[in-house]
Amino acid sequence: MLRISVSTKALTLALILFSISITAQAQRESRVDAQPPGRINGQVRLANGQPAAEILVSCDAWSGGMVGQVRTDGGGRFHFENLGPAQFTVSIRQAGYLPVSETVEMATTSTAYVQFLLRVDPNAPAPTPGSVVDSNVPIAAQKEFEKAEAAMATGKKEDIQAAIGHYQQSLTIYPQFLKAQLELGTAYMDLGEWNKAEQTLKKTLELDPKAVNALFALGEVYFRQKKNEEAEKVLLQGLQIEDRSMQAHLTLARVYVDMAAKIKDQTENRPLRVKAYDQVNAALKYDANNAFAHWIKGNLLVSVGRDQDAQHEFEEYLRLEPKGPFTNQASTLIEKIKKELESQKKP
Repeated sequence: MLRISVSTKALTLALILFSISITAQAQRESRVDAQPPGRINGQVRLANGQPAAEILVSCDAWSGGMVGQVRTDGGGRFHFENLGPAQFTVSIRQAGYLPVSETVEMATTSTAYVQFLLRVDPNAPAPTPGSVVDSNVPIAAQKEFEKAEAAMATGKKEDIQAAIGHYQQSLTIYPQFLKAQLELGTAYMDLGEWNKAEQTLKKTLELDPKAVNALFALGEVYFRQKKNEEAEKVLLQGLQIEDRSMQAHLTLARVYVDMAAKIKDQTENRPLRVKAYDQVNAALKYDANNAFAHWIKGNLLVSVGRDQDAQHEFEEYLRLEPKGPFTNQASTLIEKIKKELESQKKP
């Protein structure tokens, strides 16, 4: 067993707290393979031609197992990345609409495009409010929203600030514009303006208390504000509505790790570490290629002396993100574990 002092363990756990933004976590370094990692791009529209936002899209491997799930953006767009040369099924099962799916072959190409048209299921209840683009949005408000989305796409600070102005203008035109309110909140998050993000996301929830993306985003905001109890509450609330969100499970794991790190006694903080472990496993269930989740899991395994299992998680982190923010720490821990395991083999 790797013998690490309590203070070192606490330091190891504390490294997890240097979390990156939601957007940055979603962008991973590409792996060097015989064929470049694959990517499926797509768009979802309603029968009237409008883009459908906040629609849950699933990607499953033909051989079995879920690859991941994402929600469409304001333009109805979505994508899955880091895919291997295999066959996949992209599908949508949205309440109030007929299910749709398409098989995508990635064995001979690294990119593919799919387009879905959602048709209302005449035998199903009406869709949940806010689950798609509001057909009542005036054209002027929609144009401001599209300008904001285009500005956000660059990722530049000055463009994000410009996007905020467009989101605000769209809300001035149409105050019930749920998607604009949500995106305004996440724009503030990208700038690290957590108090503004909190207030904006709360307004989103006033428009729709079951807007899961707003609940999940607010959980991240509370975590950044060191309001762990509030973060836990809204994340669990969101997961009761939609429990297949990788990001929500991962954020909740970080919340529990932070709670545990503030309790020095290893016995007393163990229940929180167990909760964190369960949540990070749930996150990896929906995205096995999330490097940050492997990093967290590795640290949790070290804290309970499961060193060989931890080594595997750190190696997965390095494989998926060879130039990531925790590359040096992961490499150091792997070497420590290897040396300890070698010393145990000696008579």
